Amino acid sequence: MKKRAAMARAIALDPDLIFLDEPTAGLDPKSAGDLDDLILQMRKNLGLTFVMVTHDLDTLWYVPDRVLFIGEGKILAAKPMVELYQDPHPLIRDYFSGHRARGKYG
Repeated sequence: MKKRAAMARAIALDPDLIFLDEPTAGLDPKSAGDLDDLILQMRKNLGLTFVMVTHDLDTLWYVPDRVLFIGEGKILAAKPMVELYQDPHPLIRDYFSGHRARGKYG
């Protein structure tokens, strides 16, 4: 509920761009999914652009059009998640081949 209220405060200012820092952190899976749906609805219905920092793999697969993968102090890739998941860069491969990622996506 707090995250939805924060989102409402953000859009009250009629922005074109909203930054989200780990928006699903601390949420149970159902609430995280509901927040993902809200972000998608706001993007579609209000024409908002979101810049999101997240490590939530479910959100990464579901919400963004494009994912920027940052490592070694620079952007290593900027592409749709389905393409990023196949990227050969060692840091990207390592990130998506960990036991948490493998259990659901590997």
